[in-house]
Amino acid sequence: MKLALIGYGKMGKIIEEIAISRGHTIEGKASSHNPIEELDFSQIDVAIEFTTPSFAVHHIEHCLDKNTPIVVGTTAWNEQLPYVKTLVAQKEGALLHASNFSIGVNVFFDINKRLAKLMANHTDYVASLEETHHVHKLDAPSGTAVTIANDIMLENDRLESWKLGEESAPEVKPWQLPVTSFRKPDVPGTHIVSYESPIDTIQLSHTAHSREGFALGAVIAAEFLQGKNGTFTMQDVIKF
Repeated sequence: MKLALIGYGKMGKIIEEIAISRGHTIEGKASSHNPIEELDFSQIDVAIEFTTPSFAVHHIEHCLDKNTPIVVGTTAWNEQLPYVKTLVAQKEGALLHASNFSIGVNVFFDINKRLAKLMANHTDYVASLEETHHVHKLDAPSGTAVTIANDIMLENDRLESWKLGEESAPEVKPWQLPVTSFRKPDVPGTHIVSYESPIDTIQLSHTAHSREGFALGAVIAAEFLQGKNGTFTMQDVIKF
């Protein structure tokens, strides 16, 4: 498979190594020094995009115009997802987006939804979420944490919104889910869901040991997306 990398920072370089190790080739690299408009998409099978929220939708539009499937790992642009889904359908293109490409995290997402459904009627338990990432991560909470929080609220009618606390837990109303974000050196990513009652605590956690898991998942997502049409997520990949 011939890939284009849209964004060539730390993640892009790791994706390149893993893609080559799996027998793929990198045919183009877009970065701040080499904009996407300079790439030749005529031989590209799939593009993989890890940049910033302000550029993500433009990159999606460009790839759809070039009839190139695109895997998007950038987060914090989801308010434009309805527009993007409509555009994918109109262009008969292919998009796979995810807040986290780790296979383990996506299994975690599925278990989190099942646990939230089980706990919804147990009013003695109070739910909370913590996430810890490296100090260079710009968004808080992480896109992964937002997905976890939204999935919990979908399964629990008593929770109407989540509230962020940075470096300490926020004070919340009974209908709010507390989300606490920590930033520490050299932490790829940890997420912990807790349900605490007066008599015990239930916890579900995922800890990443390196960025390789995210990069491997992105390459697997590109392999999945080749030859397809429509909008997909990593939940489609892990159930394929």
